[in-house]
Amino acid sequence: MKALTWHGKHDVRVDTVDDPEIVNSRDAIIKVTSTAICGSDLHLYDGVIPMVQSGDILGHEFMGEVVETGANSTLKKGQRVVVPFTISCGGCFHCNIKQYSCCENSNPAEKQDASATLYGHPMAGLFGYSHLTGGYSGGQAEYVRVPYSDFGPIVVPDHLDDEKVLFLSDILPTGWMGAENAEINPDDTVAVWGCGPVGLFAIQSAIVMGASKVIAIDHYPHRLELAKKLGADTINFRETDVREALMEMSGGIGVDAVIDAVGMEAHGFAYDNMMDMVKQTVGIGADRASALKQAILAVRPGGRVSIPGVYGGMTDKWPLGAMMEKGLQLRGGQTHVQRYTKDLLDKIEDGTLDTTFLISHRLPLTQAADGYKNFHDNQNEWTKVVLKPGMEA
Repeated sequence: MKALTWHGKHDVRVDTVDDPEIVNSRDAIIKVTSTAICGSDLHLYDGVIPMVQSGDILGHEFMGEVVETGANSTLKKGQRVVVPFTISCGGCFHCNIKQYSCCENSNPAEKQDASATLYGHPMAGLFGYSHLTGGYSGGQAEYVRVPYSDFGPIVVPDHLDDEKVLFLSDILPTGWMGAENAEINPDDTVAVWGCGPVGLFAIQSAIVMGASKVIAIDHYPHRLELAKKLGADTINFRETDVREALMEMSGGIGVDAVIDAVGMEAHGFAYDNMMDMVKQTVGIGADRASALKQAILAVRPGGRVSIPGVYGGMTDKWPLGAMMEKGLQLRGGQTHVQRYTKDLLDKIEDGTLDTTFLISHRLPLTQAADGYKNFHDNQNEWTKVVLKPGMEA
């Protein structure tokens, strides 16, 4: 089969690789009909996530048709399914309390030591996202093996096009959980750093949850325009002092909640951010956390800080004093996708949520490398790329 594989920093290729096979009775094989390039994939593309190996198949946002099942899979051949990027067993302690991205069983035992050393506990398994998270082949491919297929995938009705439901795999529930973690109240003013796909869905989610005002912060004009169309006020951080603007827009008290949808490769010309960029370049593994630091300083005392943006390593110059003295609540984590998929599918069906507005480009899988390059280099115009196996160039 054809699949998009990683071969080094800024070097991804569509190669011919072996077809996946059933290896466990709970497995299923999915013929991929749509898959997408995620902003998190760009961290792999930039070489800042450890333990990615040459030839690894990337991609964690995908859906398709069931073509083969193990004896204990509950799926049936021919069903259309969206597959959560978080691989969860459904039966461990964390899965039983709906913390699905903390699953204890999905990362194979022989691969758990590295993430346990980095983070104190092993990470759960994720599709297409390094051997820290199990080394599973991803979904930017013609076919993919789905472990625990009796628990994770959600069957979608035939009357909904792929593009309406594809983002249930990651960025829609990630944006929703990012807004949920901000504990939004009806009178709240909420600021969202980053108008990439997750940021845009966090903005949409915060508005649906009833926030009084949502403020979007970015520097790409088209992405800010998309945020404005959703109903957000906007700040271009290249043109405006963000903290001063947020104080003015919140009546001088500061915003009630902040959402960092940027993550470990933040832009900005602050001294510490420039130093973190240098450290990332030479391989020290420092996260560029300038957006998160700015958010912590901007939120009002007693406010909430939500972090759906991906961080993978260490950061310094951390405003710990501001967190303590201001009495802030901070919540983050990989998304517990399976907790949200059914409710979000209902909101897609009834028109409460629009999932297609941010798609800018549709490409055949064979042009995936071009998709990565443009999504990386031209983020103003390339807001979201959907890849279609079998689509003609």
